[in-house]
Amino acid sequence: MSNLENLSSTSLHTERAADETEILMAQRRGTPAVADKPARTTSTTASKARNKPTEKAAMPDIQSSQDQRRVAIDRVGVKDVVYPLTLRTKDGKSQTTVATINMYVALPHHQKGTHMSRFLEVLNQQTQHGPITPQQIPDVAHAIKERLNAETAFFEASFTYFVNKKAPVTGTEGLMDYRVTFECTTNGTTDFLMKVSAPAASLCPCSKEISEYGAHNQRCRIEAKVRMDGVLWIEDLVMILEDAASCAVFAVLKRPDEKYVTEAAYDNPKFVEDIIRDLAVALEREKRVTSYEISSENFESIHNHNAYAMITRDKRKKK
Repeated sequence: MSNLENLSSTSLHTERAADETEILMAQRRGTPAVADKPARTTSTTASKARNKPTEKAAMPDIQSSQDQRRVAIDRVGVKDVVYPLTLRTKDGKSQTTVATINMYVALPHHQKGTHMSRFLEVLNQQTQHGPITPQQIPDVAHAIKERLNAETAFFEASFTYFVNKKAPVTGTEGLMDYRVTFECTTNGTTDFLMKVSAPAASLCPCSKEISEYGAHNQRCRIEAKVRMDGVLWIEDLVMILEDAASCAVFAVLKRPDEKYVTEAAYDNPKFVEDIIRDLAVALEREKRVTSYEISSENFESIHNHNAYAMITRDKRKKK
């Protein structure tokens, strides 16, 4: 560093120290400090700032530039967007919930990036008259595809769905919550899937068989992701899932209900393998379901691990 540069640097530090001392003394005196001095900028920085465009039309579109690595990206976009969602219920009413939304497109190998803000623009434009509905999801996915000039667009919405469920004996009502996901892909054709996760109870057949009394039982989680031909209500799929278990679970149970649930599970023992097979049989019979991916996980009460099983089937290939 030259002597001139050293001098310039020392002068700048001295000036800053003087400014700080002046402000501190003013605070101690209780008097206003001297007005802030104009920010110091080097001539190079000021020159660059003056050369940057301020109008959108003049700003470079970096995302649309060429990428030389020639690597296509399967999915790129925005995720965990929190948004209101309104659904029709099977009893003719409506339910508004909060969804977590993911939106993606496939990016070709030659394009550097996607335009993230456009995903939110599309979502807001498509829902300007109210919360999004399941019927709108294919339209939103198609609008994303067109707006971002993509070959394929993806839309996912995950949310909690509530069902008012009566206890089996007393009829006491309580709200059960189920996790639901809608997935939509569009690339010339539209593919729509629904995934529902339901809690239930399972009782071990082996434990029942070998024990003088009692049997270990636990809560389990049963999931199904299905393609549909026609209308399949969330409530319909929940019932299919719960029927595959040893017994359903409930939000509110009085003593007569608890006795019923305990004995019902004991009379219907099932391994995780039994649950998943019974569920597959039920979905094979369900004409509105054209393919399914199902799983069951038992949160074992006497083991330090969980039991798990899954099946994937496409009924369309059998035709």
